[in-house]
Amino acid sequence: MNLENTLRKYDYKFPAELIAKKPASPRDGARLLILGKNNQHDVFKNIGEYLPNRCVLVVNETKVLPARFEAIKESGGRVRILFLKEEKAGWVCLADRNLSLGANLKAGGIIFAVLSKKEGQYLLRPNKKIKPISFLNKNGQAPLPPYIKNTPLSKSSVRREYQTVFAKNNGSAAAPTASLHFTKKLISALKKEGVEFVKITLHVGLGTFASLNEVNFKKNKLHQEEYFISKGSAQKLNRAKKTGRKIVAVGTTSLRAIESALGEDGIVLAGRGFTDIFIKRAEEIKFIDGLITNFHVPKSSLLMLVCALGGLNVVKKAYLEAIKRKYRLFSFGDAMLILRG
Repeated sequence: MNLENTLRKYDYKFPAELIAKKPASPRDGARLLILGKNNQHDVFKNIGEYLPNRCVLVVNETKVLPARFEAIKESGGRVRILFLKEEKAGWVCLADRNLSLGANLKAGGIIFAVLSKKEGQYLLRPNKKIKPISFLNKNGQAPLPPYIKNTPLSKSSVRREYQTVFAKNNGSAAAPTASLHFTKKLISALKKEGVEFVKITLHVGLGTFASLNEVNFKKNKLHQEEYFISKGSAQKLNRAKKTGRKIVAVGTTSLRAIESALGEDGIVLAGRGFTDIFIKRAEEIKFIDGLITNFHVPKSSLLMLVCALGGLNVVKKAYLEAIKRKYRLFSFGDAMLILRG
């Protein structure tokens, strides 16, 4: 396999000014492209007009951690830290500059000792017993994607705007951005039309922003992310599928969680698990009938997933059309609806 040739199929050019730096206001005022032989264009608040009758929307209840915080080195220099996870020995973090082993960092009244470094990740031990979520809620900021530069939003606004209306369970390094378009008013209207919402959780990891490499293709795997599907949610999904109702994933995270949780008989299994599923072909999507998603960066695993569902040439044509019509791109950008067959 030639990595460069493979990724070239999923490349496209776009003007930098189309990268959205803040969400639409109101959120359901974002534009919506309905994928098809002849693409349709509307606003997101009207999505109910295009959804299958009495369909099920699978939404992700993950909540973005305010995982980025600033620390002071012993020299007085500043360093930006990104919390990844807690282990018995300390906190696993990334830093935007090199840290010396044995050094101390100060942040939020806590002293962090730099214990070790492995594969670019540091193990930091706080000098006080404190829960990461408590510390981060007080001292942290939402870690916006690297392609969002100079957002006009204040720090407090970023924490609020980079959170979905479904956000409940702490654990993500990034928002499941397709859900950012939903408002309580829109959810209520869709429910009145017979749309059912089923909730799952998949915690988005930093790997979602990582470039694809040959190892991903050789092992047919991506970065690992944790998901949870309750017994009630699994039952609702399986019942809907059995009765012929269409299942539409709100975001690639919901799709990846459901497709990863399928048993040998094709039903959704409840429980907690980890997924590293790398979807590149239509036949790898067995349960989901449709997808609500944003526009994704070139040569990414998420764009490959979207092309698997919608068809490579069809999706690429739609992207070119969206760019020509000046759709807003990426995390804070506009949306696309893809329905199978």
